[in-house]
Amino acid sequence: MPSDRYIDPMRQALEAATEAANTGDVPVGALLLDATGTVVTVDHNRREELSDPTAHAEVLVISARAREIDDWRLTGHTLVVTLEPCPMCAGAAVMARLDRIVYGAADLKAGAAWSLYNIPQDRRLNHRIDLIEGVLADECSALLTGFFADRR
Repeated sequence: MPSDRYIDPMRQALEAATEAANTGDVPVGALLLDATGTVVTVDHNRREELSDPTAHAEVLVISARAREIDDWRLTGHTLVVTLEPCPMCAGAAVMARLDRIVYGAADLKAGAAWSLYNIPQDRRLNHRIDLIEGVLADECSALLTGFFADRR
């Protein structure tokens, strides 16, 4: 699938990411698209807000959608996220049976969808996920770089 079709959803994820920064969280935003390409849930990192180490944007949108449709299997869904998923989030995507992960910025320190590991496509697991990387990567990276520069 051409990555151009994910530019608008990634822009929505970037908008959500800016909300995370407003609450002191690392600015990562995520959303889920259903099989028709419709945005069905959007969120951002909320670790600081919720005092919850698992409150990553990806986990929040996966959990919200599963509760909404009353099914943990999210086959047909695409995760769009501004930063390459960490091992926890990549594992959650596999467990949820997502079809695809689209991400913006690579995470060279904790990325688990190419940079350090490739959990979504590990043949030892019972489900594999298509990956599309680098959608609006410069914008996604700039948001994170600016956030951390302000903190130093």
